Amino acid sequence: MFQLGSTGILIWGIIFGSIGAGFAIYGKKQKAIVPLCVGIALCVFPYFIANVYVLVGVGLVLVAIPYFVRV
Repeated sequence: MFQLGSTGILIWGIIFGSIGAGFAIYGKKQKAIVPLCVGIALCVFPYFIANVYVLVGVGLVLVAIPYFVRV
């Protein structure tokens, strides 16, 4: 069964999930595909990563994508 490694994973998962919800809401209202997809990815990816450093790294990369990719 799934076992929580540390509280850091939980805290970072909540932070990135909240940012992802904001991106998803923004992307849906503005009909912008990049923030919508990144928002969904930010909400889902913490469930699959068990290392805190990898979680933070992937989360920061995902948060930066809408800034650099303008469609």
